[in-house]
Amino acid sequence: MRLSRYLFGMKAPRKAVSRPIHLFRIVLWLIVAVAVLGVAAYAWRAETGGRLMASSIGGPFSLIDQKGNPVTEADLKGHPSLMFFGYTFCPDVCPTTLLQASNWLKALGPDGDRLKVYFVTVDPERDTVEQLGNYLQAFDPRITGLTGPRDKLDPMLKAFRVYSKKVGDGDDYAMDHTAAVYMLNADGDLVGTVDYQEDEATVMAKLKQLMAG
Repeated sequence: MRLSRYLFGMKAPRKAVSRPIHLFRIVLWLIVAVAVLGVAAYAWRAETGGRLMASSIGGPFSLIDQKGNPVTEADLKGHPSLMFFGYTFCPDVCPTTLLQASNWLKALGPDGDRLKVYFVTVDPERDTVEQLGNYLQAFDPRITGLTGPRDKLDPMLKAFRVYSKKVGDGDDYAMDHTAAVYMLNADGDLVGTVDYQEDEATVMAKLKQLMAG
């Protein structure tokens, strides 16, 4: 009798039906849980990833400015800063960025005196103290140039995750390099960047936020 019921499509015992449904519900809830955890992980990375990356940028350095004065990471403390890496023989990116930085300082008004701007060479073989001094005369006098021997400069470039590469041979070579301007807070920590030729209104909004701390 029991076998005939199964063969003619009568209802199966409750246990035979509930078990697959129960397993299906478990699998469904596991899928939902994994999806929720995935969204949460993505949101956490979006919230903290930039700060974690920024916290790994920077470190000790010891260089010389265009007046022959020593400058170290301690000089980045107590005021917001902009730091740009380039070289004086750069045909376009560097003079353009330094001119823009000069304009930013003027646009900030009195607050411009609290903002320190550093131009760090990636070409110390040619960018001597004298060369930096002569070159920077064309820009705002509040901009500080930094140079030094290669064995002191390279560790700094590495610490700040700066890309630079010599292109060409002889004396008439060029340098590929990172074009972004680093924004540092009063603790000397990286808090953002200004992209090359970024919209002026966007840049000023970033700088005002940097100045506000």
